[in-house]
Amino acid sequence: MLVEEIIQLETTMAWARSGKKVVRKYRCSTGRLKGKIVSTPGACYKAPNVKKRIKLMITKAKFKRRNALKSRRTKRINPASRRVQSMNKAMR
Repeated sequence: MLVEEIIQLETTMAWARSGKKVVRKYRCSTGRLKGKIVSTPGACYKAPNVKKRIKLMITKAKFKRRNALKSRRTKRINPASRRVQSMNKAMR
């Protein structure tokens, strides 16, 4: 129980999108994923899955321009994305 409480203290709450819904997530303040938003506080300390990591790097490199255009459009147009941006700004 004590370890879970420490992990909770080392994360801050953030809002993120899950499909079209806005959900609560956590921003890691320590650990391997410092600065990243994760679904559970314990994920900040998980060991990396090297195979998945390499596959994602290859996929990102392959479709870099397409994904950049898609994400830019989504962040500008999708109502959930706009809500997430404003909610995270308000928490600062």
